[in-house]
Amino acid sequence: MSLLLTSRPGGSAAGTGRPRAPRRGLLPALSLAAVVATLVSAWSIEFAPGTLLEGLDDVANLIERMLPPEVSDPGRIGVLALETLLMAVLGTVLAAAASIPLAFLAARNTTPHPAVYAVARAIITFCRAMPDLLFAVLFVRALGIGVLPGILAIALHSIGMLGKLFADAIEESDAGPREAVRAAGAGWFREMTNAVVPQVVPSWIGTFVYRIDINLRMSVVLGFVGAGGIGFALQDALRGLVYPRALGIVCIILVMIAVMEVLAIVVRRMLLTPGNSNPRRERLGRIAFSVLIGATTVAALWVLEIDPLSLLTWVGPSLEIFTRMIPPDFDALGSDLFTAAGETVAIGVVSTAIGAVLSIPVAILAARNVTPHPVVFWLARGWILVVRAVPELILAVVFVAALGLGPVAGTCALAIGSIGFLAKLVADAIEEIDPGPLEAVRAVGGGWWKTLFAAVLPQAMPSVVGSTLYLLDVNIRTSTVLGVVGAGGVGFLLFESIRTLNFDVAGAIVIVIFVIVYAIERLSGWIRSQLV
Repeated sequence: MSLLLTSRPGGSAAGTGRPRAPRRGLLPALSLAAVVATLVSAWSIEFAPGTLLEGLDDVANLIERMLPPEVSDPGRIGVLALETLLMAVLGTVLAAAASIPLAFLAARNTTPHPAVYAVARAIITFCRAMPDLLFAVLFVRALGIGVLPGILAIALHSIGMLGKLFADAIEESDAGPREAVRAAGAGWFREMTNAVVPQVVPSWIGTFVYRIDINLRMSVVLGFVGAGGIGFALQDALRGLVYPRALGIVCIILVMIAVMEVLAIVVRRMLLTPGNSNPRRERLGRIAFSVLIGATTVAALWVLEIDPLSLLTWVGPSLEIFTRMIPPDFDALGSDLFTAAGETVAIGVVSTAIGAVLSIPVAILAARNVTPHPVVFWLARGWILVVRAVPELILAVVFVAALGLGPVAGTCALAIGSIGFLAKLVADAIEEIDPGPLEAVRAVGGGWWKTLFAAVLPQAMPSVVGSTLYLLDVNIRTSTVLGVVGAGGVGFLLFESIRTLNFDVAGAIVIVIFVIVYAIERLSGWIRSQLV
């Protein structure tokens, strides 16, 4: 699928569909550096297997207190669940509408000027680097409690992904049709709409559908900071220590996210898989999908009682809050700020390492072309779906309640989330490897293990490394917000400074977060470029 070719970290080389061989000696050096970084990070946050094992009893006791799950006031919970879904869709639609023109400015082959390209890419990078929950907190301060801050937070953060992948798809488009349209005397606008857009629409649809899936998970937790959705009811239950009710809400969230993921898979297969339908049916399917999204957007505005003008008038009050973060005050927190920032990085490194080790076996079993049995395949895919369906912030709440405040709880939450995230990416990558080496090994009598080590892992390793680096990037961003529930890192200082209206201190923390995320993103991007 075009989505996978444009968005998968650790993708194929130069559009050939096959990963290129990594530079000799780089992979062992990278592995050694990863082990050292993990050990140092684990030591710095006092994360030890013994400590985790001692806390398993507390986790088991907490889960026992949650059983059996109950759903009191199902009508209210149902309304909040619908609100959460509509927030995700509306936020994604707004992000896509903003990302399309931004993508043309941020693509090297369509931007009008290098300076415009640099500014557009900077906007995209900023939106991607800033955590969604941070946007939500600031918008709640500016606009008040409700769904509008949540929608705007989803939209702004989504621009970081949609803008980048939309622009990447434009840069990968074939120049031939553009030259033909230009030769016919068409202007720039017609050149884009007639020659570029038809090529990139499949990729854009795939990215859009995938982003709705992500944003549903995101919108679940925005209620923790008053930005609407079912997360508010969940936080209320947890704050009141009504654990059975909290588990009942989590079960509803699991069902919502699982259904959305299945729908996303069906839509991608119907609209984007080559050979599944004739061009006319595919075109009608895309029209139907567009009508459905348009109708859902209108329904979201009506059900959520969003005045369309408010989607424009939010700028003034929000800028007033944002500008209060300038100039930033780095002196108020002193060394505590950089200590907390280091803790955030350590949480991301350790959780990524744990996720990588535990996810690869699951990914192998969840790859259709490698799994030893169809039943094993569906069990592995089901496990991945369940793990991915629980947002990390909810896991962090559970681990904080069981293990206490601190980075160990945050690391455990991110590690579990990493298993589902990375296992899916790696399983999909394994399913797309060249079948030739597998057939060759089997032809000479090689068994399942021989095929795995001789034909599967050597081809999949570049994608595994690339996906792991991408996961590190994601986990660093996510770990910055776990402090909102006391799970360690710089997030606690950030949300405390906003809560106490010390916006200049919050500005300093935001700058530190941005620098960390941007540096990790650039480093991981460079390593991926050398390996895959």
